[in-house]
Amino acid sequence: MNEKHHAITEKLIAELERGCAPWVRPWANTALPRNVATKRSYRGANIVGLWMSQMFSGYPSADWLSFRQALSLGGHVRKGEHGTPIFFYTVKEKDEEGTDRARRVPVLRSYTVFNVAQCEELEIADDQSVKEPFERLADAESFIAEIGATVRYGGDRAYYSPSQDEIVLPPRESFVAPEHFYGTALHELAHHSGAKHRLAREFGKRFGDQAYAFEELIAELTSAYLCAELNIPGILRHPEYLASWVQVLRGDVRALLTAGARASEAADYLARLAGRRESESCDEEMNEAA
Repeated sequence: MNEKHHAITEKLIAELERGCAPWVRPWANTALPRNVATKRSYRGANIVGLWMSQMFSGYPSADWLSFRQALSLGGHVRKGEHGTPIFFYTVKEKDEEGTDRARRVPVLRSYTVFNVAQCEELEIADDQSVKEPFERLADAESFIAEIGATVRYGGDRAYYSPSQDEIVLPPRESFVAPEHFYGTALHELAHHSGAKHRLAREFGKRFGDQAYAFEELIAELTSAYLCAELNIPGILRHPEYLASWVQVLRGDVRALLTAGARASEAADYLARLAGRRESESCDEEMNEAA
């Protein structure tokens, strides 16, 4: 049990050290995890643990239940599925030595829950809540489509996979507002532009362990530049990187110049693919700023 708790804690620490707060996401399905059988929301650290499990596995729902609860609802957990541990305190009475009294001692226990997406044949009512339809922005949709990147929709994470050379985004309807979706899509397209067979962005020893945060800064700036060009309200998509960016900028006086130049290079590259730029020229001022 302690090992399970330690593993979840270490996972969260690793995410924070990587610059990602699992609860900071610009899409809407960040509902509190709840037990679908009891209709009660989970509390405390269980919320973060279940959020991370939902995010990493791409589950569309924040509904969970135990193995036995799945059976009680007429379904079952699919064979081979791995559950997520949650933790709770029970009270145990312990006799006080030398007295006839007993004291109540809290005891930490755990059990395993499964997301409803890991189950089959559950007899649960569908969510009847009504959502506003997603308002597509024609110019932004055309821009993204013309670039020709492979984009896959689904799950609960937004990222660019270098090994697959594809972008994964949650469905449009999952985002809080259209500007959140398009800003996130442009951010991931910025990462797409930096692949080895495209702009081949590499920072080597100059930024060392901060190279990941520096690439995120470039993607954030690229998205901001393109949002301005496409008349999309700009929103900071990754506030969780602020501390790392400050460290990068303080460590190298030319870092902002380099990031700004690389972001302009990425924005121009993507705009050319989208047919918004006529030439592939790269002016001397941008190169000098790098």
